[in-house]
Amino acid sequence: MHANASRDSNVDYDRVAREIIAEAIAIDEAEDEVHGDARGDELPAELCTDAGRREWLARELARQREVSETEPESESDAGDEFDVERIVARARGRRGWLREGKRQLDRDRWGDAAPVPRARSERLWQAGQRLDDELAAERRANEAYERYRAMGRDKQGRRFSAPPKPYEPPATPQGEVNLTDPDARVMRAFRGYVQGYNAQVAVNQSQIVLAAEVTVDPGDFSHLHPMITAVLGELERAGIEHTPAVAVADAGYWNEEHMDEVTAEHGIPVLIRPDATKREKPRPGWTGGRFDWMRRVLGTELGEELYRQRKQTVEPVFGHTKHNRQFGRFHRRGRVAVRTEWRLIMMTHNLTKLHRHQLAAAGP
Repeated sequence: MHANASRDSNVDYDRVAREIIAEAIAIDEAEDEVHGDARGDELPAELCTDAGRREWLARELARQREVSETEPESESDAGDEFDVERIVARARGRRGWLREGKRQLDRDRWGDAAPVPRARSERLWQAGQRLDDELAAERRANEAYERYRAMGRDKQGRRFSAPPKPYEPPATPQGEVNLTDPDARVMRAFRGYVQGYNAQVAVNQSQIVLAAEVTVDPGDFSHLHPMITAVLGELERAGIEHTPAVAVADAGYWNEEHMDEVTAEHGIPVLIRPDATKREKPRPGWTGGRFDWMRRVLGTELGEELYRQRKQTVEPVFGHTKHNRQFGRFHRRGRVAVRTEWRLIMMTHNLTKLHRHQLAAAGP
């Protein structure tokens, strides 16, 4: 789904630095015109005397104490821990650790999200900070991987015999960030690429939306378990004790670890087609074992009927939202605001469905 931002607003670290420096030079020149020979950084009159400075310091210290007393204590270093067993089980090599570092950074950003600043100068500083944070996360994950290879053991419990291929993270941040909406990412859409968000919904057989979330990951691979958890949370808050009898998702959600977690934790069987609709043959390496078992299940009469309902339930929700209701772009900026907007749109969808159901039940 399109964000309220243009791809032309994506900038790299070099451009951020150049714009900040250019802005500082412009401010300098403007201050020279105002202050003339004065430096422009003279102390305010309040701070020019001993008594004034003491009064100001006492006031500032009192204000900081009030702020610190009202702020909750944060969990220190919670995001710096790496779950070795989890990472090794999901991926091999350095790439898996770097992905985990990025995942932790995204989680921390989501947990400490703030509104997008209105001033461009503030967004420039924020963009530079985000790129710095991404590089720091990569370095932290790389160091954790190096320690694991030096001190850890493989799945068979043996020490690693050979050191990994040398890798040094770049000296300066790479990649780009969007100055209009820093949370929005470039994602592949039905036609080309868009600057946007991955809007997720889970619906029941009556097209009632049970959960609506927004992610910044272009793919759906890692969102099966979070969406099922969100559904169960919404049902619990609504006082509904019944849980879904089966979860059906398209091929993009195929993730064996998530499928196992949903079944083991919640007792919900999962039906996901291993192959995309356009594929005539299985992907290389996607044969045998669970892949062929799932194909056999979906080939049965019940499997075909259940999977057919996916096209009749969730797909029309997106079509109706984008084309009939003409909602193809978010108006808010920042992931928190966009999530609220998406959930509001899905709530109005539910209200419309319930209203029509009541009219049909009342009869002519």
